[in-house]
Amino acid sequence: MSASDDLEDSAAPLIEHLTELRSRLIKAVLAFIIGMVICFTIWNPVFNFLTYPLCDALASRGQSCDLQFIALEEGFFVAISISLLGGLALGFPFISYQLWRFVAPGLYKSEKGAFLPFLVASPFMFFLGAAFAYYIITPLAFGFFLGFQQPGSLFEGTDSSTQAAGILFQGSAKAYLNLTIKFIVAFGLCFQLPVLLTLMGKAGLVSARGLRGTRKYAMVGILIVAALATPPDVISQVILFVVVYGLYEVSIQLVARVERIREAKLRAEGLWDDDLHGDGAMDDEDHKA
Repeated sequence: MSASDDLEDSAAPLIEHLTELRSRLIKAVLAFIIGMVICFTIWNPVFNFLTYPLCDALASRGQSCDLQFIALEEGFFVAISISLLGGLALGFPFISYQLWRFVAPGLYKSEKGAFLPFLVASPFMFFLGAAFAYYIITPLAFGFFLGFQQPGSLFEGTDSSTQAAGILFQGSAKAYLNLTIKFIVAFGLCFQLPVLLTLMGKAGLVSARGLRGTRKYAMVGILIVAALATPPDVISQVILFVVVYGLYEVSIQLVARVERIREAKLRAEGLWDDDLHGDGAMDDEDHKA
């Protein structure tokens, strides 16, 4: 067989893979567009749902919940923003399925069994983080922000011309939506920590011992994330820090479990070498866990 024949044979599978990838991407984009169209038709109820934490905070202060369109086109872009977010949420299961169908044929059976749980856990943890942001953090954050309002008042001994200016919230719908989406996405991503670290542990990129040894650095990093992802009130920052650090500790246990399973499998196959693996990720704390 000539070199040109070898080149043609190697190029054929590549073309088939690229064709399949193109087909999967088209289906994923169509799913996203369909989800967008659906959410665009119901953007108003979705927006009402997203404004509930703000409206509840305003109602507790005896204020009406009215957001404004600062610019003429702002209402349209609010609807588009909701459609984009909702389209991604609705289309994500189908998009993940297309990704799985493209990757799965190239995996061994054991690899499929290892990868599939992470594909399921990732969206679950994201929605768990989003729900945590919506039901716990946003009410605290909006209560903190609204606490800076002040009613107008008169200075004692003066007439009405020297009245002190009041500060009253009259929010932009677009600005409020952007802030709420920021909270939801940030917390959704933070809750991916156990999934990411466990997957890295399964790939041998991190170890339980290494994660324990970097606890102090992880705490500093989590504090920085808490400061950036939450409003500048201590309560929200402390809640986020406690939750994400708790997820970090859970990740250590999950990685340790992965290592115990790997060690048991290697021992059963007679491939475990104490001299080679004795100083690895497993330690007494791992065996006790």
